[in-house]
Amino acid sequence: MAHDGHDHDDDHDHGHGHQHHHPHAGHGHHGHSHSAEEHKSHAPAHVSVFVVTCSDSRDEARDESGRALRSGLEAAGHTLSGYKLVKDEPEAIRAVLAEAAGAGARAVLFNGGTGIGRRDSTVETLRGLFEKELPGFGEIFRMLSFKQIGSVAMMSRATAGTYQGMIVFAMPGSPQAVKLALEVLILPELGHAVRELTR
Repeated sequence: MAHDGHDHDDDHDHGHGHQHHHPHAGHGHHGHSHSAEEHKSHAPAHVSVFVVTCSDSRDEARDESGRALRSGLEAAGHTLSGYKLVKDEPEAIRAVLAEAAGAGARAVLFNGGTGIGRRDSTVETLRGLFEKELPGFGEIFRMLSFKQIGSVAMMSRATAGTYQGMIVFAMPGSPQAVKLALEVLILPELGHAVRELTR
């Protein structure tokens, strides 16, 4: 399902490289006791993450976005505590969050269900559960998407927030979208975000 416009341009390269994956390298900010680099130096390097694909049409064999998230997380050294493909329904979304918490996940990555279609209910369901919302994730994601796919990026309602000690990200269902969100926003801050949750 072409929820957010990203499906129109899946063959485009991101051009972002992987320099984002190494937040400790090459920063010469000595003497800044409250710098972002110092915060990250105390962050866990390995986070237990649960991946969820919300879709009424995909099955596991065709879930390219779910595979991209799992392989990207594992390549960055994080642990996959679970993976599930669920219908885009509030009950299923709430149940899989409980499953993720039971599996010891510190982060949950949802893909799919963030458009404006009648069946797109992921964002509403998660917002009703969030203890704290992180609107910056969706704001920056849409800005980055706009550079890739143009004005259709405004159709995405990607968001993030906290729930029962976990950080939860909801992003579009296309492979291009999940790779952008994972590589440029989620991986660079995942350990830091989990550490902040435990403060």
